Amino acid sequence: MDLSVREKIYAFLDREGMRRTVQRDALIEAAFATTEHFTADTLLARARRIESSVSRATVYRTLPLLVASGTLREIELGKEQTHYDPNFNERPHHNHLICLDCHRIVEFEDAHMEMLENCITHRLGFSPASKMTRIEASCDELKRKGSCRKRLTGDF
Repeated sequence: MDLSVREKIYAFLDREGMRRTVQRDALIEAAFATTEHFTADTLLARARRIESSVSRATVYRTLPLLVASGTLREIELGKEQTHYDPNFNERPHHNHLICLDCHRIVEFEDAHMEMLENCITHRLGFSPASKMTRIEASCDELKRKGSCRKRLTGDF
C-alpha cells in the first residue's frame, strides 16, 4: 500500500477526532492491498484474514470514512451492489467497462474521453466536480467463440 494513502487516511481520522484501531488498520490494509474493485462483504473477508476481530459494523462505519477522506471511491457497477475502487488515487480519471456476460471489469483511460466529458459539461453550463463513465458491453470473445474464458473459469 502507498504510504501517502495511509498518511492521508490517518490525517483525516485525526481531523475528525476519530481514533486509529487495530480493526480500522486491518480494513485500510485490506482495501488498499488490492487493485481489484470490492464490495463491503469482500472487504470484510479480506480484513478478517489480517485481523479476525473485524466486524461487519466496523466495515460499514469505516467505508464512508475512506470515501470521505478522498482515498476510496464508491462506484455503482451494476449487480445491485455498491463497489469500491481503490485505484483512483493513482489514476483519478479512469473509467470502467463492464462485461454483461462474464462481469469482468476493465478500467481504461482515454484523453479523448476526458476532453469530451469536459466539452459536454461546459457546453451545458456546468463545472464538473467529478466524472465517471461506465460502459456496459457484451463480450466479443463470447460472441466470436461461443464461450468466454473468464465465464468458463469463473474468474470474475
